[in-house]
Amino acid sequence: MSVSRNLGLAFGIMLSLVASSAAWSADDYKLGPDSMVQEGVPQGTVTKLEWKSDEKTGVFPGTVRDYWIYVPKQYDGSQPACVMVFQDGGGYAGATGQFRATVVMDNLIHKKEMPVTIGVFINPGNIPATSEGGKPRSNRSFEYDTVSDQYSRFLLDEMLPAIGKDYKLTTEARGRAICGISSGGICAWTVAWHRPDAFSKVLSHVGSFTNIRGGHVYPAMIRKTEKKPIRVFLQDGSGDLDNLHGNWPLANQDMAAALKFAKYDYRFEFGDGGHNGKHGGAILPESMKWLWRDYAEGK
Repeated sequence: MSVSRNLGLAFGIMLSLVASSAAWSADDYKLGPDSMVQEGVPQGTVTKLEWKSDEKTGVFPGTVRDYWIYVPKQYDGSQPACVMVFQDGGGYAGATGQFRATVVMDNLIHKKEMPVTIGVFINPGNIPATSEGGKPRSNRSFEYDTVSDQYSRFLLDEMLPAIGKDYKLTTEARGRAICGISSGGICAWTVAWHRPDAFSKVLSHVGSFTNIRGGHVYPAMIRKTEKKPIRVFLQDGSGDLDNLHGNWPLANQDMAAALKFAKYDYRFEFGDGGHNGKHGGAILPESMKWLWRDYAEGK
């Protein structure tokens, strides 16, 4: 057998191994111990509620939505708690599934790797059916993908003041974070972008920074606008969406490049996953520790 043939065979075997390894590893993310219920760790309470926006004065008038309040065991009402808001809250709040955010919060608060934080898990609104037998209409894209200040006003003028009647919540931006997946991810950024005085920390999973409702403009806006006091963690994967609205992997890379150019406090984790919460869920504990690290360091 010739040397060239030997090299060709070896190269072919190597490519085969690389291909099989990539096929095996793509989107194969696993939850770690901080996403599991741990013996000896105090567990917070989770309460499911319903929010109805006023027909006349609501930012999204007449919408109805479920939301969940997570209260850590360590909260006693003597001091204002930090706040973390999650879009598509039902997908984050459960003790099972891809995110298990309340379990992660139990573990990290117990280890003092994040502060005592009340979680507000909010589903997008639905517009009730107007005829008997009709189906409600989802208001999700309008709420999440629009790049105006409306969702920040919904949180700050409606929901958080109402929740603040029952719980003592911080009003400091450094003690408030906001998180979401897909359109909820760009929504989280939009809230902080418009109100950095109220939310200083953003966590976006496979964020839709594409042209669904104009969100593709953010990288250019970040580059041309004075840096805002926002810390942001972005996650996406090479297998994310590519459709008429845009290319999600490219859009998230463009966001990361703009944040770097503008010298933001940011982190970008780019994996091989698709448009789902597998990667984001697997690194949620790490993401939360990074976002809240100033509290852990006593700053």
